[in-house]
Amino acid sequence: MNNMKKLLILVGAGKGLGNAIAKEFASHDFRVALIARNAENLTAYRQEFQALGYEVMTQVADALYPETLTKAINAIQAEWGTCDALVYNVGITELDNDRPITNELLMQRYQIDAASAYHCAMLVATPEFAAKQGAIIFTGGGFAKTFQPILALKPLCIDKAALNAMNIVLHHLLAPQGIFVGSVLVSNVIQPNDPKYAPDVIAKAYWKMYCERDEFELLY
Repeated sequence: MNNMKKLLILVGAGKGLGNAIAKEFASHDFRVALIARNAENLTAYRQEFQALGYEVMTQVADALYPETLTKAINAIQAEWGTCDALVYNVGITELDNDRPITNELLMQRYQIDAASAYHCAMLVATPEFAAKQGAIIFTGGGFAKTFQPILALKPLCIDKAALNAMNIVLHHLLAPQGIFVGSVLVSNVIQPNDPKYAPDVIAKAYWKMYCERDEFELLY
């Protein structure tokens, strides 16, 4: 295996935006490591990426339990070395409907949507990552900038606002070390075949942010 290739770790693999981001980086000769909760789905993703000629690794982890993310990221970097980019693409988009928004639910969602993003960022933000001028990119939400709430997704709106604040803090905290932190704030429904909001189209914004490293809050 060619260890000179750069490495993307993507937390939140899936058939939509997550895998599209990974494919975009892989098309630029990155190795990609996919992290998701479902082992069966990851097996299918691995086979799909391999069929496209991409170097891929998969690890099971659940963002509700940060210790599983620690184990997954450590395993990836133990085998493939320090990553060059981390994308945290996790968010619970299940509609609230009549579900009571309890303190317990809010804390669980915050862990998944925001706190585990911080956890992953801190895991990779090592001196070795800084030496590679590594980049950390979050999938944000448009509410964090527009303040137009989606009332059927109350916890997600709250958490994406928190994630954007975290993005700003980490951007300024880690920039002196040579680490770029940014967020792509997706402000509409992701839909296949949409000229702007198809997953493979949005994915190009992540690659552009990784390459250009200037705008760190992209309202997409």
